[in-house]
Amino acid sequence: MSRKGESITLSISDRDKAQLEELALELGMMWGDRPNISKLVEAIARKQIQISQNTEWSSDRIEALKSAYRLLSDMGELDRAKIIASLLLERSELTSPLRREIEKSLDNIPESWRKTIDRYIKQKQPFRLRYLDAADRPYEFSIYYAQVNPHDKRLYLDCWCEEIEGSNDILMLQHNRCLRLDRIPNEAAITSIQGKWRSQLDQIHVTFNLSGNLAHAYQSKEEDIDNTWLENQPIRQIIRKISSTFWFYREIMPYAEDCEIIAPDDVREKFIEKVRSFYLKYF
Repeated sequence: MSRKGESITLSISDRDKAQLEELALELGMMWGDRPNISKLVEAIARKQIQISQNTEWSSDRIEALKSAYRLLSDMGELDRAKIIASLLLERSELTSPLRREIEKSLDNIPESWRKTIDRYIKQKQPFRLRYLDAADRPYEFSIYYAQVNPHDKRLYLDCWCEEIEGSNDILMLQHNRCLRLDRIPNEAAITSIQGKWRSQLDQIHVTFNLSGNLAHAYQSKEEDIDNTWLENQPIRQIIRKISSTFWFYREIMPYAEDCEIIAPDDVREKFIEKVRSFYLKYF
């Protein structure tokens, strides 16, 4: 006479069920050729499988792996990026917003189109691409110069575009765009177009003065074309070529008390408006 086994019902999501089946498959808990969750639960109950808290990773480790995932994804190292993403998604320390971000980005990880962009840049071939902004609004850009550059720990496509609609930069820099690689959708059609490849992005020279400790601590950048101390004044004056006021303001904002934009007037006035808007939020 056979003994009838007792049964239990698990109320879990399809995703959790799939993960349990994957774990059962990994540990060899099978029923024929299919993973068997019941065998997995039985092995846990009999302490044949050790269960421990999944909360021992520090925030620094999570942040480092997140940065590595983003960088590998931007660089087109897809297999390595997916391995790190899977490793992160297994961790209970992951915050809900970060988990959603990684899950969403896995659906939009750059594949063959990244190689296409790199090839067009190398060949100096103008091209057209589709892009989604932060609000998922679609845009199309005709690009006549581009390079992939790091900004704020991410890789971006800095490019000169024919279209200026929606640009909020100053008049001289409105054709320059900075596109996040992970916002170029997988299904984007990237096609070559007719036209002449430009030699560089539009650029302007910005003059700004540094005072206090910042003046002494400042280290020259590759984009600086002049770096001198003003005569009889404890002020260091920098002249730099820039292609985006957004990234320029982003750099100097933490040091705004010791940094004054001198020229050109439109760059100075745009920064004044930014500072004024900050002030009005608090007063």
